[in-house]
Amino acid sequence: MSPARLSGHSARPPDFSAQEFRASLGMFATGVTVVTARTAEGTLVGLTANSFNSVSLSPPLVLWSLAHQAGSMAAFQNGLHYAINVLAADQQALAERFAARGVDRWVGVPHTEGVNGAPVLQGAAAVFECFNRSQYTEGDHVIFVGEVERCSHRADASPLLFHGGRFYAEHPL
Repeated sequence: MSPARLSGHSARPPDFSAQEFRASLGMFATGVTVVTARTAEGTLVGLTANSFNSVSLSPPLVLWSLAHQAGSMAAFQNGLHYAINVLAADQQALAERFAARGVDRWVGVPHTEGVNGAPVLQGAAAVFECFNRSQYTEGDHVIFVGEVERCSHRADASPLLFHGGRFYAEHPL
């Protein structure tokens, strides 16, 4: 707990709507990832996430977050490993597929098995294969911190970007 909260301080109530907060967050351009795992029963799970960030170089740590109500929450909370696939500019269809509900997200998706069983998507700009190191519940999400066991990247790949509710491809200035 933070020193402010330990001393009894708290944040003021928001003076904005949930829509304003979401729209404001959308102004921060992010990369797009698909986080994948294999359950103990062998079922493949995956979802689109743009809540990805580096945490530490030593040890190598990254984080991402998932809403409590996500259908794959149990698989990620209980699993030992997952892969974070950073999508390339030509992979918008994968981002949309892994964000869709009620479809088999894996039909026809080329992938290989990572070092600890998590699916690695072919053509990704970068991949971080992680040990599920820790989890923190904050608000309506769980923050997952992964210890990177293996990573790779395509030096020539352009990233898929997301800003203001739309996908973009990189255009160097």
